Amino acid sequence: MSNHLSHLLAQWYPHRDNADWVLATIYKTEGPCYRKPGAMMLFSSQGDQLGMLSGGCLESDIGVNARKVMQTNKSMLVCYDGSDEDDLSFHLGIGCGGTIYIMLQQVSTANDYLSLAHVYNALKHRISGYLYQSIVEQGNDAQAYFEAAKVTNIAATATLIPSPLNNDGETNWLATPIVPEPHLLVVGGGIDARPLVNMAEQLGWKVSLWDPRPANARKEYFSNVNHIIKGEAEVLTTFAAEKDVNAAILMSHNVSIDAQALKALANTNIQYLALLGPNNRKQQVITQAEVVEQSLSFTFAGPAGLEIGGTLPESIALSILAECHASLFNKSAQSISHVL
Repeated sequence: MSNHLSHLLAQWYPHRDNADWVLATIYKTEGPCYRKPGAMMLFSSQGDQLGMLSGGCLESDIGVNARKVMQTNKSMLVCYDGSDEDDLSFHLGIGCGGTIYIMLQQVSTANDYLSLAHVYNALKHRISGYLYQSIVEQGNDAQAYFEAAKVTNIAATATLIPSPLNNDGETNWLATPIVPEPHLLVVGGGIDARPLVNMAEQLGWKVSLWDPRPANARKEYFSNVNHIIKGEAEVLTTFAAEKDVNAAILMSHNVSIDAQALKALANTNIQYLALLGPNNRKQQVITQAEVVEQSLSFTFAGPAGLEIGGTLPESIALSILAECHASLFNKSAQSISHVL
């Protein structure tokens, strides 16, 4: 199951009143840490643990503290210092060596579920925004509220870093960008699309599929996609706008079908489009689509993907999705060892 916030809340929301719940939020880090400020995890009195705040090192102990919050109805602040040999986190084997500050707050109707229900509904309707959480003293009541953002573009919003804000001179607030998961449109429902769709679904992305050929894009082979689109290529223009599509991958292996899709998506608000095949095929698709590459507002990757030496469908899918991910989140796709 994906660790994206929308997936965690989709599991929590139907059971929000069937158990006691505690929200654990990283509100500050020092040094290298697995997760960053704004990362959230939910614990229930029935033993549910939704999400993760470390690489699996700290979750059990965080759960113990979450149960204390359930018993006392009081918020708690905890700190795990991976650089201190006397600290619990050091003995638990936290490998990053950084320090993590976590706030645990009870989630109930009394505090409006810390606005998590509002966040859930916003993400379900693909609305971006900010969740503001008060950084409370030990034992004090928690507060939170959600505000929709004027900027809905995932790339613009996702690059914002959560930060404590002094709101009223007395309370510090953690402002966390709330961004819906990427929505990927795959054009072409052949055999090689299956690993790509499966990987995107494993990432927690929303995936839609279009292929006008009756033998392709069959539900029995793509049971995990959110939408299998019917109709001619023109429907993709409306679909991309109404369903907030962020990226598209053209992999039908048919120049005419890829050209129709490119033409339909040329003036949409997608941010990334990838086209399988060599450069001469790309020129054929552009010519048939009657578009000018330089006028396209999105990243047009053709040939698609990063150069990782892939030749099999699975490694090609990895290559394309890695490039797509980097593009959506405004990253260079370089080795992290070269970036640091």
